[in-house]
Amino acid sequence: MRKNVSSHSGRLFSDRKWVIPLFASLFVFVSLVLTAIVGALSSSEGIEQSSTFDIISFARSEDSGGYFVESDFERQVNANVVQKMEPPRLAYLISGTKGDSQRMMRTLQAVYHPRNQYILHLDLEAPPRERLELANAVKGDPTFREVENVRVMSQSNLVTYKGSTMIACTLQAIAILLKESSDWDWFINLSASDYPLVTQDDLLHVFSNLSRDLNFIEHTHIAGWKLSHRVRPIVIDPGLYLSKKSDIAWTTQKRTLPTLFKLFTGRSFMEYCIWGWDNLPRTILMYYANFISSPEGYFHTVICNTEEFRHTAISHDLHYIAWDTPPKQHPMKLTMKDFDKMVKSNAPFARKFAKDDPVLDKIDKELLGRTHRFSPGAWCVDTSEGGEDPCLLRGNDTVFRPGPGAERLSVLIQTLLSQDFRSKQCL
Repeated sequence: MRKNVSSHSGRLFSDRKWVIPLFASLFVFVSLVLTAIVGALSSSEGIEQSSTFDIISFARSEDSGGYFVESDFERQVNANVVQKMEPPRLAYLISGTKGDSQRMMRTLQAVYHPRNQYILHLDLEAPPRERLELANAVKGDPTFREVENVRVMSQSNLVTYKGSTMIACTLQAIAILLKESSDWDWFINLSASDYPLVTQDDLLHVFSNLSRDLNFIEHTHIAGWKLSHRVRPIVIDPGLYLSKKSDIAWTTQKRTLPTLFKLFTGRSFMEYCIWGWDNLPRTILMYYANFISSPEGYFHTVICNTEEFRHTAISHDLHYIAWDTPPKQHPMKLTMKDFDKMVKSNAPFARKFAKDDPVLDKIDKELLGRTHRFSPGAWCVDTSEGGEDPCLLRGNDTVFRPGPGAERLSVLIQTLLSQDFRSKQCL
């Protein structure tokens, strides 16, 4: 009997080593239950704190479809289309090739305003010496040096006419402008053969009264003979793999028509083309990589296939261009005989001009009032005598002095914003 008692007492003693872990487990369990009860009683505070964290990371907005980072990008771009109170700012890309540096400088000076941003690109066909001369000309200008709103792209791209390298160069310039100075409202793409027909004061004054989400991009739905001559052929841009400029190469294969998007030819939209949160811009970019005359259709197709931006498209590129009948590959060169037609078109820009054509001097004198480096504006306040450049001294760049060019442009804009004209966009 004693043996049995002693045996039981020994087992009981030997099991005591589990008592402490048992009570510890019970304590943790009770603590968790109490924590859950306390959390339920103070649920409003807990939700508020976790919502703050979700917003910082991938929080869903009230009108978005889910917890996706794309919603954040979309909200950022949508915030930029809110009407601004201050006068607008423009961003220009002026591009050229071999022998165009002086023409580019003339166009730059004709469209210059301290409020704007400018980026110049000489393609790879231009010799290094010419690119250096262009960079030195910009660096040596006292106004450019003071305002710091003119840049020359250090990387020169090989650009093929009608090829996808033209799109790539444009997208690169937009990305640089967004990185260096995102404080602009419209992007304007000019070549060395373009020239303005109104002053920047005229243009900025008229655009001050426009919604900042409008996009002037001339577009036409591709149909008929263009489907077989432009859409179905597959071409290769040699600028993607060669170091010397040559014409696009044609292949024997034909492509089928896309079903994901319709094809067209023709500041937030530019951001969308770079960010492309729904991947449509990159999908269309890959399609246009082997497309003849891709620069005439890429941006047009993107904007007309995007619900967010379709209503912002205005089918006019604000240029006066003269074509042969029937149209040839290149537009006609504008001369003195085209001056009156250019003015009556009410367009703010014209293309294309031969280098130093006399009609440019006529435009400078009669339309731009340009006697020195820049087309004068209200920001030019130097009143010294002796024929000094009035733009050597800068004044308030938010004040404009519109002239007859603003009146002509206003007439054009009223037509483009009419219900009859806008009802035909992106059809």
